[in-house]
Amino acid sequence: MIHGEMIRSDWHDHDWQLIHTGAQSPNLHMALDEVLTEEVSAGRRAPTLRIWEWANPAVVIGRFQSLRNEVDADAARRHGIEVVRRISGGGAMFIEPGNTITYSICAPLSMVAGMSFQEAYAHMDAWVIQALAAMGIKAWYQPLNDITSASGKIAGAAQARRGKAVLHHVTMAYDIDAAKMLEVLRIGREKLSDKGTTSAQKRVDPLRSQTGLARAQVIAHLIDMFRRQYGLVDDALRPEELERAHALAISKFATADWVGVVP
Repeated sequence: MIHGEMIRSDWHDHDWQLIHTGAQSPNLHMALDEVLTEEVSAGRRAPTLRIWEWANPAVVIGRFQSLRNEVDADAARRHGIEVVRRISGGGAMFIEPGNTITYSICAPLSMVAGMSFQEAYAHMDAWVIQALAAMGIKAWYQPLNDITSASGKIAGAAQARRGKAVLHHVTMAYDIDAAKMLEVLRIGREKLSDKGTTSAQKRVDPLRSQTGLARAQVIAHLIDMFRRQYGLVDDALRPEELERAHALAISKFATADWVGVVP
């Protein structure tokens, strides 16, 4: 610390670990983000890149979003889509397990020391934009929290700062069923109807169509880029981390009080 200010650290100052496990429930993902961010904050876990695999479809709403303004509950039930709320701000994300790529980065707060939110998002997304370029997609950061291309939005990010750590997570559209998304997400419906979108068959498929790669191949490219840029060692969830996350998924994230905290 200099005069009470945190010294900014760089990607290369840290020993990064990768967690990429089998499919897990939406509520468990929400809980793992909280637990792992706390672990990094406390210095018990090295900075971590976690690739998510989804057990079932979901809508993930931001910490401060209104549940009823964002989600058509009847449509979500009809399609068997679980609605969960995360600990970070930002907008609603529509998740289909095979059609979405989600990851989170739990990093020391020093990584974004002295940065505005806009600068922090751009900084944390820079490696992904390079990875997309290597796959043939010219993408760029669009404030405040999007990654976009000439063919449209590719990803949305969200952040939360907890203790001495920052959580940065990103959901990328690999190949989304836009018609279903519009039934379930109210806000997306308004956005697309503004553009005169009428085709019920429309898909939001920037990663699939622009790379021609399978979802698993895109994930492999992302991991490879991170590893080559900053170093990355394969790791696993510790039993106590998983145990805490399972408990938190039930006691907090699965409760109507949390999901509906902003009605």
